Amino acid sequence: MASARKVVVAMSGGVDSSVTAALMLEAGCDVIGITMRLGTPDALEVESDKPNCCSLEGIEDARRVATQLGIPFYGVNYEEIFQERIIDYFVKEYLDGRTPSPCMICNRELKFGKLLSLVDSLEYDCIATGHYARIEQDLDTGRYLLRKGIDANKDQSYFLAALTQDQLNRAIMPLGEFTKDRVRELAKRFKLRTADKLESQELCFVADDNYRRFLKERVPEKIHDGDIVDKEGNLLGTHQGIPFYTVGQRRGLGIAAGSPLYVTRVDAHNNTIVVGGHAELLRQTMMVERINLISIEKFDEPIRALVKVRSRDEGALADIHPLSETEAKVIFDEPRRAITPGQATVFYDGDLVIGGGWIKS
Repeated sequence: MASARKVVVAMSGGVDSSVTAALMLEAGCDVIGITMRLGTPDALEVESDKPNCCSLEGIEDARRVATQLGIPFYGVNYEEIFQERIIDYFVKEYLDGRTPSPCMICNRELKFGKLLSLVDSLEYDCIATGHYARIEQDLDTGRYLLRKGIDANKDQSYFLAALTQDQLNRAIMPLGEFTKDRVRELAKRFKLRTADKLESQELCFVADDNYRRFLKERVPEKIHDGDIVDKEGNLLGTHQGIPFYTVGQRRGLGIAAGSPLYVTRVDAHNNTIVVGGHAELLRQTMMVERINLISIEKFDEPIRALVKVRSRDEGALADIHPLSETEAKVIFDEPRRAITPGQATVFYDGDLVIGGGWIKS
């Protein structure tokens, strides 16, 4: 909907969303700035020198940029839904021995979920964000496509792979066509107060990136010591709680061994961590659930794709075999290291996102 005239811009107080608002205004759109007030005590109270979109500073920077641009600005209170859909999910996944992908859920449920409902209530057309990704429409099929941003170092298409066709149809992401350096230049041209602001952290609700502290403070009664064993079940040591370990982890095991040991499985049911050598981390197949297809409506036969198993993964070639409308078995050409249940996986054809889902096993 690049031609939309009435645009709500999701503003975090960072340079990216600030430039997005300025670009929409420059394009002649009727623009409103919106900041989600998520009420995350951790981000507001824990000392950290990192910029944070959930902090009072982030909200105030967004308001000041909106004032500078001369556009209306509102803060919307999504504390309850953020706690329920993001923080509770994040904690439960770790307690269940899985590694969560909260940014994927937040994009689908809040930024392009709740905010789009707000767009409707305001009788506006669409939402613009500062994501580094590109959206276009396939004129033959009518489907809305998601492509990588041209800045490979900033591309955020991985985190957007759970978006639906309706959400993509009503989203504008102008920064997908720019590099980060160019965005900084634009911010200075627009004389935005956020032009030199540092990058915000990956997870807004863990202010100091200390997930162990965050989980200990919230669910101390659900975290218990347990056994660390090898694949044969031999006792090697004691772990400090299932949520503090993830597949592929090496540090913090507290085990003296002749060769490096890694977490190969997190068994929450038995409160056990299984460790092994590097070779035991390698897997050639994985099961994927809750698949969301973007570039295609469905797939009835295997497809070939570059598959990423985490956000910073470069990806590897694989055949994806459909098992149902929302489940598939992925077979890689070569074994992959540390495939982690709970993480998102995304399928690519070049820079085009075919779709994605969640690693089941």
